[in-house]
Amino acid sequence: LYPDFLNEQDRMRERERERERERERERERERERERERERGRERERGRERGRERESERERERERERERERERERERERERVDKVTAHARAWRLNRVVLK
Repeated sequence: LYPDFLNEQDRMRERERERERERERERERERERERERERGRERERGRERGRERESERERERERERERERERERERERERVDKVTAHARAWRLNRVVLK
């Protein structure tokens, strides 16, 4: 009877230790899942920052294109002004020479 009782106590203690080890494994799995979720959130934040940087670069490229268009319009105005001034001078010369 007595050795059986000890064996039973040993088995109960072993089962309790096994349950505790299982609980610890479950806690570790939960910590790992949480770390994975955090990595996912971090990746998403990184992608969001990347999209923001790309949008900002795109806006900067658009501003540069607009500045280039404005410079082109300015060159065209200067060219037209020169042609107009030349034509005006030519007409005035004709009037003066007559």
